[in-house]
Amino acid sequence: MKKNILTGERPTGKMHLGHYFGSLKKRVELQDEYNMYIIIADLQALTDNFDNPDKIRENIKEVVMDNLSVGIDPKKVTIFIQSMIPELAELTMFYSNLVTISRLERNPTIKTELKQKKAIFGNNGESVTYGFLGYPVSQAADITLFDGEVVPVGEDQLPLIEQTREVVRKFNSIYGETFFEPIGLVGDVARVKGLDGNDKMGKSLGNAIYLSDSLEVIDKKIMGAVTDPNKIKKDDPANPNKCMVYYYHKLVNNNHPTVCSECKKGLRGCVACKKELIASMDSFLKPFREKRAFYENNPTLVDEIIKDGTNRARIKAKEKMKEIKKNMKIDYYQ
Repeated sequence: MKKNILTGERPTGKMHLGHYFGSLKKRVELQDEYNMYIIIADLQALTDNFDNPDKIRENIKEVVMDNLSVGIDPKKVTIFIQSMIPELAELTMFYSNLVTISRLERNPTIKTELKQKKAIFGNNGESVTYGFLGYPVSQAADITLFDGEVVPVGEDQLPLIEQTREVVRKFNSIYGETFFEPIGLVGDVARVKGLDGNDKMGKSLGNAIYLSDSLEVIDKKIMGAVTDPNKIKKDDPANPNKCMVYYYHKLVNNNHPTVCSECKKGLRGCVACKKELIASMDSFLKPFREKRAFYENNPTLVDEIIKDGTNRARIKAKEKMKEIKKNMKIDYYQ
């Protein structure tokens, strides 16, 4: 029997190169080998966007279309909306008794995000909500309710998978063997850097190239990308490892060894190098844009894909919840 994969996104904006190389590319490769569930995690998105529900609602279909545009086949993959599966909230409640606050605060991913929030909001973190602190518990429920054995993730998400494994071990030790311990699967590129040289490309950082970006947008972004600051004149030798333009050449341009060699020898100017990258990036993204345009022009089809996937996910969730409640001795009058 095929193993199950659970993966997905928070619908807070369109998807970018970091998502593609960190997870989407691997999803497409694995969709024939596994039973794949893709969750549109709107409830988790609300943990730090609770005051802007329109943002979440507007981006659900955007995220779905991005998945479809790179080659996800809705006939093979179950795409569903988190909030439409009430069993997920129920399992999150069960798990909340198994995880301490101190353990959540020690989670490296949570620690990093808490630090960012404290820097933004101040108040020594007093603005951090219960929902935000506990979202790894919700994520554990997402993975395990669908018997996820493999979870394609970015490198920065591995601590969240480890937290899920801890929850599973504790649950199984108390209530009997019920869940698999999932394994995190990092994509071919563990983490894609931003145009500004930041270690992470992010929606909120303004340093991303999106899968749906037009040629005009790509041109503007790449022309402003960070290059080696020591290269002043066109024929100055440069260090490609300090240049974000070369970094993206390696991702999308098969000619990148020549780019590297010419850069080191001072045979390549930054403007010409950026222009070549713009052409390569446009060619790389063009098939995604064209496929996405089909779904943009057929919004009813996207709705049907989401509804069908959510219905199939609900059937699986109900079946698993019966097993969970039986093991927990709370299957009253069933």
